[in-house]
Amino acid sequence: MKNFIKGPQMAVVWTVLRVWLGVQWLTAGWGKVVGGFDAGGFLQGVLANATGEAPTVQAWYATFVEGFAIPNVGLINILIPWGELLVGIGLILGAATIPALIAGAFMNLNFLLAGTLSTNPILYTLAIVLLFTGAASYYYGVDRFIAPYIKARFNKKAKTKPTDKTVNFPA
Repeated sequence: MKNFIKGPQMAVVWTVLRVWLGVQWLTAGWGKVVGGFDAGGFLQGVLANATGEAPTVQAWYATFVEGFAIPNVGLINILIPWGELLVGIGLILGAATIPALIAGAFMNLNFLLAGTLSTNPILYTLAIVLLFTGAASYYYGVDRFIAPYIKARFNKKAKTKPTDKTVNFPA
């Protein structure tokens, strides 16, 4: 069963899902990059959702938003749109697929922790599923050709490093 799920036949399914996920991220990021983006109001809403009778945001996350995200909203205004855009490009091309999936899942997790549902549970779940498929998620993508080259480069560097662990002290 493992060979079937991670095999080239299922890689077609994983590729379609990966590209669809990439389009979702690319669309979201592009709209923010060209249309202007300010997370300030959203972050204030996160704080508001951390109080009341049935808070949708955990107190620890509200503390993070209040202590880090709001004071650094300028950085957040750059990281979110460009992160979404780059994740989308990576997933569509199948380039840096695993890092793109991890970054996308991390952003979705933060959006969920901030009390936003929308499509975030679907996108998060799909990213996790694709992470479990491993190389099958980029079988039809740029990584299929680049990954062996990168592995060979790292293995070549590892072989050239001295393996002698002895320390020679001067006499």
